[in-house]
Amino acid sequence: MEIVTKYFADFSVEQLRQFDGLKALYAEWNEKINVISRKDMENFYMHHVLHSLAIATQFEFKPNQQVMDLGAGGGFPGVPLAIFFPEVQFHLVDSINKKLKVVNEVVASLNIENLTTQHTRAEDIKSRKFDVVVSRAVAPLKDLWVWSKPLLKKGSEPGGLICLKGGDLATEIFESNCKPRVWEIEKLFEEPFFKEKFLLHVPF
Repeated sequence: MEIVTKYFADFSVEQLRQFDGLKALYAEWNEKINVISRKDMENFYMHHVLHSLAIATQFEFKPNQQVMDLGAGGGFPGVPLAIFFPEVQFHLVDSINKKLKVVNEVVASLNIENLTTQHTRAEDIKSRKFDVVVSRAVAPLKDLWVWSKPLLKKGSEPGGLICLKGGDLATEIFESNCKPRVWEIEKLFEEPFFKEKFLLHVPF
């Protein structure tokens, strides 16, 4: 938890309680439904919570904005972002229902009221639009953009697709026909884990 407060301050008592409670809940549920690598649990706050919050270093979501986490898996980046931005509405979507079961249990235990989940594929959502789509290491940028674009409202600020990715992105960005803005996360957080990890934003 200290790794989070190293970079972020001004949390409310409730936010601190929620962040503090995450590891024990994920450890408990991870024994039943594997959503996080066992070796990653030792560095849970750095590898999952702080990594998710890289988005919050560059983007200030506004109250009542609608943010979709595409391919949310066990809830990253959506759950940490929902705690960080309690006045923003987060909708976590994944095609694997058992992962969302873990998210729902964590959210209920910590009383995170601004987060909903949906067991579906992003391309099957027809009735909703979002200000922003966020994603972490789900698919190539080309696919993420194809899935996200029909779900986005025009003119939101910030808007578009925001995703967390790793490795050499040159080919992936070229093949996507997108021109994302790219941040090196190792310049945001000094820990060696963040080397060759990136934050991307494709505006809409």
